[in-house]
Amino acid sequence: MTQAKNGDTVKIHYTGRLQDGTVFDSSTDREPLQFNIGRGQVIPGCEEAVTGMTVGEKKTTLIPCAKAYGERNPSMVMVVDRKHVPSDIDPEVGQRLQVGSPSGELIAVTIIEVNDGNITLDANPPLAGEDLTFDLELVEIA
Repeated sequence: MTQAKNGDTVKIHYTGRLQDGTVFDSSTDREPLQFNIGRGQVIPGCEEAVTGMTVGEKKTTLIPCAKAYGERNPSMVMVVDRKHVPSDIDPEVGQRLQVGSPSGELIAVTIIEVNDGNITLDANPPLAGEDLTFDLELVEIA
């Protein structure tokens, strides 16, 4: 049987879990995820896990944070004076926002703390610092 290799377009079904077993994402109730192996469209650990699989094969793999979303970077946490927050935004912990960077690009951030004077924003990916477990099924190699 043909094995998935670098350069192939593949379709997979997956369920991703945190170390405590909490499911953070799954494709089981939707179309399979399609990506090209070797193009960086998914986390490196997922590409590595799918490489060598055959259509119909299922496996469970542990992806360390270094091959997932990386370690948490404390320098990506910033405190912003509330007066810099638009008045139409009522900030709440857990809320996701996009903010402009000094270079002009938009950065996704999560509000992690709110008090009377400041809002603390975290630009780390939500799953940074987490080792992830994925149940994978290779559905198709195109």
